[in-house]
Amino acid sequence: MLIDSHCHLDRLDLTPYNGSLDALLDAARARGVSKFLCIGVDADNAATVQQLADRYEDVFCSVGVHPLDLKDGKATDLNWLLEMLTHPRTVAIGETGLDYHYEPELAEQQKTSFAIHLQAAQQTGKPVVIHTRAARQDTLDMLREADLPNAGVLHCFTEDWEMARAALDMGYYISLSGIVTFRNADALRDVARQVPADRLLVETDSPYLAPVPHRGKPNEPQFVCEVAAFLADLRGESLECLQQQTTDNFHRLFPLSQT
Repeated sequence: MLIDSHCHLDRLDLTPYNGSLDALLDAARARGVSKFLCIGVDADNAATVQQLADRYEDVFCSVGVHPLDLKDGKATDLNWLLEMLTHPRTVAIGETGLDYHYEPELAEQQKTSFAIHLQAAQQTGKPVVIHTRAARQDTLDMLREADLPNAGVLHCFTEDWEMARAALDMGYYISLSGIVTFRNADALRDVARQVPADRLLVETDSPYLAPVPHRGKPNEPQFVCEVAAFLADLRGESLECLQQQTTDNFHRLFPLSQT
């Protein structure tokens, strides 16, 4: 049993499944993937991810505005976000965060949006799904200031152990994707070995970042099995133990996903 803790079901390549999302999800279920967290990235797809969560009993969703979706004067509205978060199958806020790698010129706009998401987390108690790249200090500073009771997860983690440890100390979880299987990911594998078992999640971030041996192909939720198998071997754990632990961790972080 596994959970894909971060996927974009509304963006998947359904060509191998004759355009059927049902068939794609069935392929994942057949390999033991029991739940899927479908991630919102902006106001335009919020309704879509919620509709998917309503359609499938094993799909839950998050709602938020990605830091790279703030171009052209887009902004995050707190009232809109709070309203969308009343949806019963919306178990998390985001993805949100900071990305100075691609758009450093929008740093202030990103911080304003991130702060609004953190405010929504303070008001609702729902955890945040955080994207962070090349913005370590600002990310950590804003998380410390927010001091969230039910923290969240740094998804698709690619930073160093120092940042991971700082986030863990604040109660956050670390989610690893197919990147950990890439040939040049030695530093990330060092992080993966050290993350405490009770704070680890696995994800695909599909349709992006397919793990080895599928690298270069469109990613999909069933490939979380490859991520989990790689991590179990890397950490010297049985696959069954890692599957159960990451599933328990997901339910602890996102308690509404157990309904």
